[in-house]
Amino acid sequence: MDKCEVAIVIPVYNEDKVVAKVISELIERYPSYTIIVVDDASKDESCKRSCIQGVFLLKHSINLGQGAALQTGIDFAKERGCGYIVTFDSDGQHNPEDIKPFIDRIKKGDVDIVLGSRFLGKSENMPTIKRYFLKLSRFFTWVTTGIWLTDSHNGFRAINIEKFPQFEIRQNRMSHASEIIGIIKDLKMKYVEMPCHIRYTEYSLNKGQSMWNSINIVIDYFVGNLIK
Repeated sequence: MDKCEVAIVIPVYNEDKVVAKVISELIERYPSYTIIVVDDASKDESCKRSCIQGVFLLKHSINLGQGAALQTGIDFAKERGCGYIVTFDSDGQHNPEDIKPFIDRIKKGDVDIVLGSRFLGKSENMPTIKRYFLKLSRFFTWVTTGIWLTDSHNGFRAINIEKFPQFEIRQNRMSHASEIIGIIKDLKMKYVEMPCHIRYTEYSLNKGQSMWNSINIVIDYFVGNLIK
């Protein structure tokens, strides 16, 4: 089995309208990267749409949540000997052009994880309430982890998994975004934020998930920390 240098892990759940376009853009721009798609038991045709030549398609038999889908992809990438992992959303909000600067940065070797920030970069059509809530959530992240970030709930990141094979997400659902900040602290990973471009499209806004997902992240992670 040939060792891969960079893997892009894409968790998918009910994104059949856009997922093929997202994957195709990544394949076209990064033909040498390993593309790993994890379908989290979608109820629509996401799995069928993700079945594209050159892609490793994994499927959960039951819905486990985005955190679990990411970890499934990470485990597969580690098995293939990948050195770096990029986590990338399947709804079309992330910009493929941002991946190269992230990989170039982490390859310098002075940081272990690069975190995307829409507040350092550009956000198109972000709802005002979403903007305020994300900024407020920075304080929660700082209180629980001691790490201050401009954007603590961004799903776009690059990880040096070869250096940190013990990097493991245990929160199955949306609270994994906050958990990852805790992992950075626990593993003493060197981190940096870099600007990224988030595109809030009519499709993603109509799904109505943005605000409630952010609230659930905070609640789930807060409850999880209380019962430890």
